[in-house]
Amino acid sequence: MKTLFDPVTLGNLRLANRLAMAPMTRDRSTPEGVPTKLNAAYYAQRASFGLIITEGTQPSADGQGYILTPGISTDAQIAGWQVVTNAVHAAGGRIYIQLMHVGRISHPANTPHGRQPVAPSAVRPAGKMFTVTGLQDMPEPRALSITEIAATVRDFRHAAACAIAAGADGVEIHAANGYLVQQFLSENANLRTDQYGGSVQNRVHFAVEVAAAIADEIGPDRTGIHISPGNPYNDIVEGDTRTLYRTLVTELAALHLAYLHVVQAGDETLLRAFRDAWPTALLVNRAGRPREDVAVDVEAGLADLASLGVFALANPDLVERLMAGAPLNEADKSTFFGGDERGYTDYPTLESARVGKTKALD
Repeated sequence: MKTLFDPVTLGNLRLANRLAMAPMTRDRSTPEGVPTKLNAAYYAQRASFGLIITEGTQPSADGQGYILTPGISTDAQIAGWQVVTNAVHAAGGRIYIQLMHVGRISHPANTPHGRQPVAPSAVRPAGKMFTVTGLQDMPEPRALSITEIAATVRDFRHAAACAIAAGADGVEIHAANGYLVQQFLSENANLRTDQYGGSVQNRVHFAVEVAAAIADEIGPDRTGIHISPGNPYNDIVEGDTRTLYRTLVTELAALHLAYLHVVQAGDETLLRAFRDAWPTALLVNRAGRPREDVAVDVEAGLADLASLGVFALANPDLVERLMAGAPLNEADKSTFFGGDERGYTDYPTLESARVGKTKALD
């Protein structure tokens, strides 16, 4: 039986424990998509996690959907991420940058070039997008041509190289939550009739191409991928989820990536099929799991690492708190997206609380 606090191998890394900080959008970069010293402090505070996976980071200008999200394609963005990775490594941590192209989940007001969003097909998603002028309907995207799909794959490859140049230990491909890669997987966002649409085999093609290109660029042992089977978020309909993801995971397994990161939405049979088919590390994220269940998947051998979001956001020293059986901070939802250090770097640690009590006694 493994425990959360046992070391584990992930790709070319030996991690100190089996707790991963899940990627969480926080909207606190510069308008140019450059990470700041505040971002560096936030991630460095959480360096005791076995692995930090950063917020979604656009691989190109077309990949941006939300305001104040970071990018990883320009020299300035590389320099900003170097400040972050240096801080995390100095604190003893390991960090992967998540590459997130939002596809149709965007608005021209939120991008540096003000262009129409791109997607597999010209299908407008339901819902609204927050912009600097308030909530607006998301517009109909422009369908990518075959030539543009190839260019987008190159954008992912370039971003992965930039991430390594910035000092990241690896990258995670965001193929979940209704963004571009999952849009290609879906039946309602992807209406193509060429080699990227129609059959399940065709719909997984883009995801596999992106993963293969990144693995070729930086090595499979520094490449992970994040999926969310059955998740309808951002107006996604997948059809036969089991067939779709069995096909996808089988093709990805042949690349021997560093890990597969699964947002588990209830299909335990499918998750066990992933466990049997996947040759390297498996990360499992169960959103909303209670504290007492954090270790269940790891101890049962179903996961190699447990991925945690809100607990990690509110508890920079979550590893220490779990080891000590200490109480957890409550997350302030009003500060999740955008703002300053409040609700970002000011959550207390056990040590800061102890020091505060000592000073009060003095």
